[in-house]
Amino acid sequence: MAGVMLIGFGVARMGKFIPFIPLPVTAGFTAGIALVIAVLQLKDFFGLQPVGEAEHFLERAGALIAAAPGARWEEAAVGASTLAILLLWPRLRTKLPAPLVALVAAAVGVVLVRRLVPGFEVATIATRFQYLVDGVPYGGIPRMPPMPVLPWLMPGPDGAPMHFSIQMMQDLLSGAFAIAVLGAIESLLSAVVADGMAGTRHDPNAELVAQGTGNLIAPFFGGFAATGAIARTATNFRAGGRSPVAAIAHSAVVLIAMLALAPLLGALPMASLAALLLLVAWNMSDLAHVIRVLRVAPRSDALVLLTCFFLTVVFDMTVAVTAGVLMAAVLFMRRMADVSGTRVVEEGQHPALREPVPPGAVLYEIAGPLFFGAAEKAMDSLHASAGEAGVVLLELGAVPVIDATGMVNLESALARLARDRTLVILVRVQDQPAKFMARVGIVPSPGRIAFAATLEEGLSLARTHLSRSS
Repeated sequence: MAGVMLIGFGVARMGKFIPFIPLPVTAGFTAGIALVIAVLQLKDFFGLQPVGEAEHFLERAGALIAAAPGARWEEAAVGASTLAILLLWPRLRTKLPAPLVALVAAAVGVVLVRRLVPGFEVATIATRFQYLVDGVPYGGIPRMPPMPVLPWLMPGPDGAPMHFSIQMMQDLLSGAFAIAVLGAIESLLSAVVADGMAGTRHDPNAELVAQGTGNLIAPFFGGFAATGAIARTATNFRAGGRSPVAAIAHSAVVLIAMLALAPLLGALPMASLAALLLLVAWNMSDLAHVIRVLRVAPRSDALVLLTCFFLTVVFDMTVAVTAGVLMAAVLFMRRMADVSGTRVVEEGQHPALREPVPPGAVLYEIAGPLFFGAAEKAMDSLHASAGEAGVVLLELGAVPVIDATGMVNLESALARLARDRTLVILVRVQDQPAKFMARVGIVPSPGRIAFAATLEEGLSLARTHLSRSS
């Protein structure tokens, strides 16, 4: 169901909205995810045995701190050795990836040390994970390909087959929508992060359709919901992957490894895998970039970044992105309101003003979009200074758009000026405001409202009206 929704998002071209997520939001949640990944690797890196299975990050971190006295030197030595190889190997400038060398060296080293040092034991994939075949337990990764299955016949939460029905779809609808939205956000933000690292530009709608197709097919082979992952994307980029072929090769290698190398993969130490993920988290955090944003960006952007970082760590990425986008939107509206406004134009203050404004008339210039955040401020200044003028010229050439709130405020100002028997001349009205005015009934009205294509035309209309009035 989530796959179908993702395909629908892509067909509806909703991926175009993701680039509107500001940089402080992506930097904040990326750094937050990196911290979460790094802290959760300390369990395997030091061989800790925390009590219980905490769900939230802070609870897990507390459990790790409480379990710190039980750290094992064997696990720490393997993790530190792997991390050292990961850091030093790239200096040799060889095309052989550092993770491949480090993990193989760690696995071989553990096997050798185990034979030479009695009692030396570290956790591996084979000792940590088990599976059953015909009731017989085996360690490590199952040596079997994904098999076709009808997902609604698989065991549900109570262990019994779920059975396909309309009621089941209704029960799962909200969960499927949450998975689809989270998958869209995480996948597209992962693509945004990849664009930042590689200097490329992805097609968000194609990404949504592809993710939806994958999530639509995977359940029929026993799979569950998946998204593009920032950690794997960063690892892929650091290893030299630059095209979708890398993802195909990745999938093929994983499948071949499961079928042919499962027993050997079981020998990989968990501490070595933790060391690899620690390095991935460090690279992913881009700490230097985060510090630079905090140092040079406006305080509001720094606040958004820190908020997204905090919410990602304490709650999750979805909460962080939602709150970050809302905060950034509110701050953007405040900035737009600050740059929007109304001012009285004196002689020589307007590039198109080649002759003086006639006595009895006043010229106002409204700059910036008249939207709900700025309209009241702009119209308040108009109310305060219109005075006893017989003609008010509103220069709207710098107003690209008016929303419903702005239009209500403009109508209110026009009604007030009409009660004062003041002619309002709307000068250089742009396309969107002009069409909106026509729909709401702001049209030329003798003695009340007039339109002028240029400032010279508006001044001519003002002089004519004032001469007739006198």
